[in-house]
Amino acid sequence: MHRTTLRRLASATGAITVALSLAACGGADETDGTTKKPAAVETARNGDVFTAADVDFATAMIPHHAQALQMALLAQDRPLPPDVRALVDRIQEAQAPEVETMTTWLTAWGKEVPPTTMDHANAGHDMSGDSGMPGMMGSEQMDALEKLSDAEFPRRWMEMMIEHHQGAIAMAKVELASGEFADAVALAETIVDGQTSEISTMRDLIDQQ
Repeated sequence: MHRTTLRRLASATGAITVALSLAACGGADETDGTTKKPAAVETARNGDVFTAADVDFATAMIPHHAQALQMALLAQDRPLPPDVRALVDRIQEAQAPEVETMTTWLTAWGKEVPPTTMDHANAGHDMSGDSGMPGMMGSEQMDALEKLSDAEFPRRWMEMMIEHHQGAIAMAKVELASGEFADAVALAETIVDGQTSEISTMRDLIDQQ
């Protein structure tokens, strides 16, 4: 894929605005001084039991993962050190199926699936701007990353991916605290464990440079 197209794809993902108040997604829990009121539970036609926290988690994590995948695409044609190449491959292999899984959940629950540049209808659209989600890169950051030389690219890519992973971990921890749908909670655990490990690897690689 031509780099100009990749730039537009990557920049666009950073512009997706999703109505999140992740820090408050347990907002359905209220206290009357002594008793905690549980979050409202919904049951989908397929039997899935979920709450607003689960919906917020999937709705936010889909575009968040989509941007990580766009960053991986920007790295695809670069001459990377083997350890960095392995990270790029690992992110693609893990996060693309996770996006599909979360899309399936929202569809089954009758909830809106957020648009991303992974969708054919949105590919190449210029939707510049920032989403406000933790760890999401702005369009200027994505543009600057693409313009780096091959020598500069790996370090900056890892620095940005560390920040991106930290945002995903923060979002996943909210799901662990507030989520009800077992598969979403399990995915949140996977994100925390896997991306914490990847952050450690990237920090070690940066230190070795």
